[in-house]
Amino acid sequence: MAAALPVSIGYFMNRLSVILPAKNEGAVIRRVVEGIRNHFPDADLVVVNDGSTDATREEAERAGARVVTHPYSMGNGAAIKSGARAATGDILLFMDADGQHDPADIPRLLGKLDEGFDMVVGARDGASQASLGRGLANRFYNRLASYMTGQRIEDLTSGMRAARAHQFREFLHLLPNGFSYPTTSTMAFFRAGYPVAYIPIKAAKRVGKSHVRILKDGARFLLIIFKIGTLYSPLKLFAPVVGLQVLLGVGYYAYTFAAHGRLSLATIFLLTSAVTTFLIGLVSEQITQLMYRSPGEGSE
Repeated sequence: MAAALPVSIGYFMNRLSVILPAKNEGAVIRRVVEGIRNHFPDADLVVVNDGSTDATREEAERAGARVVTHPYSMGNGAAIKSGARAATGDILLFMDADGQHDPADIPRLLGKLDEGFDMVVGARDGASQASLGRGLANRFYNRLASYMTGQRIEDLTSGMRAARAHQFREFLHLLPNGFSYPTTSTMAFFRAGYPVAYIPIKAAKRVGKSHVRILKDGARFLLIIFKIGTLYSPLKLFAPVVGLQVLLGVGYYAYTFAAHGRLSLATIFLLTSAVTTFLIGLVSEQITQLMYRSPGEGSE
């Protein structure tokens, strides 16, 4: 039986869509869906079957979920986009379909939304990381993203988050079809000036094999962060490069002047490259301002 909810959270529950991207989760998806239904029987529950080759679709339907099926695997981000488009609620709640997330945490996320936030993310503690390597990588990504946004980001890659549907759908075109939609959506919300909050959660060990490949997806994920960084605040990426070029150029000039009494071509190249890089960053910053302008904003 569902637990009694505060009036404000009960109001959210009548407008809630829970979205579960799933690929070959037939062994656990029914238990996950039933667990959510036990807590929130009236929520719109959407399972996006991303080209599974097992019984994911059948098990999800038996458990009472509405299933959207991709004819082939299109990626986690593509599943998120399909779920967001199919959802009927005003609040979108995203969870992993592998049994890691506890439905009992959902009211805590909704309660934070009720305080005026537009996105609330479940931040995993250190014990909830899949491995030491993943934990260290996520810590690095969190710090890099915090630098880019100027805000403290506690868990950049968490798959459990709630967001207002209207705001989330604004950024569907930015989300990658693969990994990692959490990174893109978090930084896009910060860039657009939508308030984001974090609440601590514990994630259980997933059932089955992870679809994340550490080396290949880790490098791809780092590239995504830099891509989103150029969409978020390009000058924060370009400025250190410019500073390094200027430092090397001036340093090499000091060396060549002291040793040979001349100005080298390498110094000229480094300093002109610094100017070019700065100008590219400045233009990128202006383009970013235009990209995040709301429809109708700035019009007469």
